[in-house]
Amino acid sequence: MNAQLIAEHGITLNDYDVMVNLENAPGGALRRVDLADRVLLTASGITRLLEGLERAGWVCKRACDSDARVTYAVLTEAGYEKLKEASRTHHEDIGRMFTDHFSEQELDELSELLGRLVSDPRCMPG
Repeated sequence: MNAQLIAEHGITLNDYDVMVNLENAPGGALRRVDLADRVLLTASGITRLLEGLERAGWVCKRACDSDARVTYAVLTEAGYEKLKEASRTHHEDIGRMFTDHFSEQELDELSELLGRLVSDPRCMPG
């Protein structure tokens, strides 16, 4: 999946993950430290990744109005468009590699089974 995203869209799976997290965040913005936690990167790792996305114009920095020490990563309009394009490829890859191998009934059963994990507090991080 990583190779496909790079070949077709010039982004890595980690880039995609960061952009999805930003898209799903209120206002398309997250504190950089929170973003690093969500995508399991170190502070220096998220900094390097975001620098590449910033150079491409897909993410920008925004200062916090109430705390000058805090910086947000914000998905730009171009970033939303890039993510939309890459999502089509990524979802096709998921289908080809996983969901296409199951019947509708099997997918429903799998969804129900995996749903138990999401609702079980023992399976939640933290």
